[in-house]
Amino acid sequence: MEDLYQGLKVMVIDDSKTIRRTAETLLKKVGCEVITASDGFEALAKIADHRPDIIFVDIMMPRLDGYQTTALIKNNKVFKTTPVVMLSSKDGLFDRARGRIVGSEQYLTKPFTKEELLGAIRELVQSQQQQA
Repeated sequence: MEDLYQGLKVMVIDDSKTIRRTAETLLKKVGCEVITASDGFEALAKIADHRPDIIFVDIMMPRLDGYQTTALIKNNKVFKTTPVVMLSSKDGLFDRARGRIVGSEQYLTKPFTKEELLGAIRELVQSQQQQA
């Protein structure tokens, strides 16, 4: 099952250095290649350069929030099929719904566990394999 993560390019966009480091450490341990960004603007440039397989994006960020960042990703014909998982410290129905509206596939509440993070990736990879 660990092979599922091997070589997978995962981007983590969060203004919290702690969240970025935690996610990066957990993901690298299972073989993922990790790209990090501290806000939406930095992320958009890196997405074009690195073409991640899955993107985790925090909702509350300065300059360009997670909803705006996700909408820009999903409106780009090259990246619109790239799965996006929203990250938030709030677990409200409104936040989840708004995430779906802009095109996110999943929603994780922070702080997340290793199992939640890897589970989200596993689900997305398996659903992509079923569609292929």
